Amino acid sequence: MQKAIVLSSGGVDSTVCVAMAVAKYGAENVATTSIFYGQKHNKELECARKVAAHYKLAHYEFDLSSVMQFSNCSLLSQSTQTIEHKSYAEQIATAKGKVSTYVPFRNGLMLSVCASLAQSIFEKDDVEIYLGAHGDDAAGNAYADCSEVFVSTMSKAISIGTYDQVVVTAPFAGLSKADVVKKGLELKAPFELTWSCYEGGDKPCGECGTCIDRAKAFAANNAEDPAL
Repeated sequence: MQKAIVLSSGGVDSTVCVAMAVAKYGAENVATTSIFYGQKHNKELECARKVAAHYKLAHYEFDLSSVMQFSNCSLLSQSTQTIEHKSYAEQIATAKGKVSTYVPFRNGLMLSVCASLAQSIFEKDDVEIYLGAHGDDAAGNAYADCSEVFVSTMSKAISIGTYDQVVVTAPFAGLSKADVVKKGLELKAPFELTWSCYEGGDKPCGECGTCIDRAKAFAANNAEDPAL
């Protein structure tokens, strides 16, 4: 039997992956996983639970904050940095690559957790792990662990380490955020349940990199963001 685990942040990209996995395999064969790694707020984790409940999926959560306790990434609670209110393009131009919201090897760590979970809860099944990374994340090397070469290499390593039972798929790795939203609209993904903003206020700030990307993606599809 084929199963799927979706690495779910509660944001747009991973929620569309959930919708895709459910459409492909059926809700009874899909589980979601969320990771707390020391974020300044837990809005996305709350949304991930809501998305899982919407589709009636098994949902697993892990706390890996101790791994990130030494990082000064601006997303983390112990950070001395403030979250930049600039587009990713502006940040890349200034930093010549890596953005301030890059969390050290986050996707590698999370995919490893998902692989271990897959072998535990779906011991005799083949499992596809969904990662919501898209081409805009990897553009300009903003997030190196969102690139197509990273995903394919991690998938190969995980496949080898799980006796060819578990693989990683990133269906949007070569596509834009607008493409992700388009697919989500087609699948009627519950965008109203999602949260993308790096800040933890009552409403999205509209000024951080991910808020800007999200707004542009919905605008490119001539669609209103139901979460606003």
